[in-house]
Amino acid sequence: METINVKEKGSIITISYEEIMKYHGTEFPAGAAFALKAMQRVFPLLDDGQPPERREIVIDTAFTGNGGRDAFEMVTRCVTDERYHVDSELPEAHDAVKSPSGHYYFRFQYRGKVIAAELLPGLGHEELNRISAKADKTPEDIRKLAEMRLELADRILKAAPESVYKVL
Repeated sequence: METINVKEKGSIITISYEEIMKYHGTEFPAGAAFALKAMQRVFPLLDDGQPPERREIVIDTAFTGNGGRDAFEMVTRCVTDERYHVDSELPEAHDAVKSPSGHYYFRFQYRGKVIAAELLPGLGHEELNRISAKADKTPEDIRKLAEMRLELADRILKAAPESVYKVL
């Protein structure tokens, strides 16, 4: 089971991917998995290997996806506390891998530290992006998208965070 640790007023909270999906729902499991891996990659770097205080993390991104947003919100409460900023024109993000939901670039700010995570290319979700971008999806497209999103989420969850994101 994939998890992430954060602190809430000094107490450690462990949140699992399964719990994130209960919060998010079922539509974008890969987006939630990508967000979880970004947090797993960056959080140990924010506070010298210690879980960061969840309500002190600020996230800037060019990614508009609901699965990612919901995962970040569940773990950090950044949407509720207005510490989550989406800017599809974020200049630093323009070289990052792109999907119909924007660039996979996430900048985390915590107690004066700033660390960005950028998705590594070649994770094999090009066909999913192609179908997602179609304006008139057929019922078969919708079925295939759901299947592909689950398969991609499974692959991402099994991967080490370092093989999914580079830090900047």
